[in-house]
Amino acid sequence: MSANPPAISDQPVLKLSNVESAYGPVKAIRGVSLQVRRGEIATVLGSNGAGKSTILKTISGIIDPRKGSVEFKGEDITARDPAYIVQQGLSHVPEGREVFPLLSVHDNLAMGAYSRRDRDGIARDLEAVYRYFPILKERSAQDAGLLSGGQQQMLAISRALMAAPDLILLDEPSLGLSPRLTKEIFEIVVRINRERGTTLLLVEQNANMALNAADYGYVLENGRIVMEDTCAHLREKEDIKEFYLGMKEAGVRGERRWKKKKTWR
Repeated sequence: MSANPPAISDQPVLKLSNVESAYGPVKAIRGVSLQVRRGEIATVLGSNGAGKSTILKTISGIIDPRKGSVEFKGEDITARDPAYIVQQGLSHVPEGREVFPLLSVHDNLAMGAYSRRDRDGIARDLEAVYRYFPILKERSAQDAGLLSGGQQQMLAISRALMAAPDLILLDEPSLGLSPRLTKEIFEIVVRINRERGTTLLLVEQNANMALNAADYGYVLENGRIVMEDTCAHLREKEDIKEFYLGMKEAGVRGERRWKKKKTWR
């Protein structure tokens, strides 16, 4: 494994500009602008219900935004068909994994590569995902629905890799997993970025894991981006330490101070 991170381009591979999405009359994200540079791991932090998953669903075309634009590799993909977006090189690992439970592990991985025609490349990527997650090779003939939650998360990430994407959207990879499995998953995510140069946008409630894995971070509160910075700087900010990393006792005084803040800068 390379000890050094891949070179990060100054040009964004993904750019959201003033994006607003809603579920019926309820606005889920409000004026969200962010970018992800080629070669980096970016993360969006926020509490449950803050709108993190909605951002990813809007990017991948599952939800059409009411306002704003989404650009991927310089192309406007706003409200494009999800199948088209996948073909452009963007893979989405949804919250809850959503593997095909009645298909084998091998067939789930084959589904990830359904749009590819480079048989040699597919074979190489299959061996690569088996190196990242050896248990999947052991269980390759087993129905995916019989895997544990952690193994299904491994399969979901591997299925996304089989598409040979330029960008992976990773939604709550630690959800429902033990601390040991969470650590293992995040270590592999970093390996994928370091070894393959794959760009990732990660949304996660486990702020400690996300900030240690990612290069750049955004903090989402009530559907709005309220802070952004390098993850190294975010880890040192008192608000992040107190409310996300649990390094201080928030208490009533801290909660009141949080509510008074209209924006973080």
